[in-house]
Amino acid sequence: MRPRERRETGEMDLFRSRLDQIINMNHELVHLAKTVSWEAIEARCGEVYSDGPGMPPLPTRLMAGLAILKHTFNLSDEELCARWVENPYFQFFCGETFFRHDLPFDRSSMTRWRQRMGEERMMSLLHESLSVAVKTGAMRPEDTRRVIVDTTVQPKNIMFPTDAKLLNRARERLVALAKKTGLDLRQSYTRVGKFALIRHQRYAHAKQFKRAHKALRTLRTYLGRTIRDITRQIAGEDDLQDIFRKDLHLASRVLEQRQNQRGKKVYSLHAPEVECIGKGKAHAPYEFGVKVSVATTLQRSKGGQFALHAMALPGNPYDGHTLATVIPDMERTIGNGITRILADAGYRGHNAPLFHRFKVYTSGQKRRMTPAIKREMRRRAAVEPVIGHIKNDHRMNRNYLAGPQGDAINTVLAAAGYNFRLLLNWLRLLLCLLASLFIPRSSSPH
Repeated sequence: MRPRERRETGEMDLFRSRLDQIINMNHELVHLAKTVSWEAIEARCGEVYSDGPGMPPLPTRLMAGLAILKHTFNLSDEELCARWVENPYFQFFCGETFFRHDLPFDRSSMTRWRQRMGEERMMSLLHESLSVAVKTGAMRPEDTRRVIVDTTVQPKNIMFPTDAKLLNRARERLVALAKKTGLDLRQSYTRVGKFALIRHQRYAHAKQFKRAHKALRTLRTYLGRTIRDITRQIAGEDDLQDIFRKDLHLASRVLEQRQNQRGKKVYSLHAPEVECIGKGKAHAPYEFGVKVSVATTLQRSKGGQFALHAMALPGNPYDGHTLATVIPDMERTIGNGITRILADAGYRGHNAPLFHRFKVYTSGQKRRMTPAIKREMRRRAAVEPVIGHIKNDHRMNRNYLAGPQGDAINTVLAAAGYNFRLLLNWLRLLLCLLASLFIPRSSSPH
């Protein structure tokens, strides 16, 4: 069924307090809630629902408001649920009329709603943040015509991968699944596998690499024996083969991969989509996650340096080869044509669409560089602090959402949360200016 959307009715209740009677209606969250076009978000997100029998889902404003608050204030799902119950401004922002002392939803409802919406409909929240910025005067529409584009890495919530840890963990997962399904393995290697992992770590720390490699071969032997034992026992059993298919496939890949091999490798068993990306950082030569493209305005707007676009790019593509996908999607998001794109030297040899081929300027470029463009190129580094704030303050520094879809959703929501934080600061400043204008000045004593 379609959700039953909430509308302001003005109804009163003798036993409950209306939120607009117990909160400060000049608070920046209240003004933001009144400025956001919830009808547009409901229309975009409501496309996934269809009329039919069943229990209606939770209101779109409630779930979209929770997603915005989560990434604006850098809260986990558990922290957000705890604060929502005790914060009347959060409840008003999510469309509640009366103060509630309990949660009208389960925490897992947020996960299921994100998965149902997907990246495409989550982009409506980023689009709405830019629309609110234009409505409130924090940004002008012409500010979106010239942009800066750069890429970064969104790390996944995994431990640092090593061959020994992956081999031991793959064996443990297979043994646990075999125990759950009732298979009687010849040997589980639980005790000796743990000791082999400890030996490998100690030898590697002491730089005794011959002994460390010997312990690594022992771990590889234990995993190979476990795989073959399970394969023999489930032969001809279609139900068991379906249960073990994914874990056996991942364990076989971990068993066969080597340190210096080329091609896709497994770095985490619970997140096999993770990629190893090197961005040339001295303090972090390699990061494990997904590459992300971030775009911001060239000139700082009145309300701040807004993020115009954010997009996950699985497969670790070359930076210059991302423009063919990023530019059309960015223009759909901002609803405006782009006249100039500034990028760093990593975008040389780009494959931008033909209409934008000569609108892209990279660092170190000599041709077509007029004095005005050279001055604008000094602003190219303005995208770096935007990326830093999105990663450190809005949950892109460590992605806890599962799967490739989780990478894409977290990227878009982090950029939207960054924009809404700028809007809250802008509305707070406007309210302070208005208050100062209407407060009468005290007469100075003679």
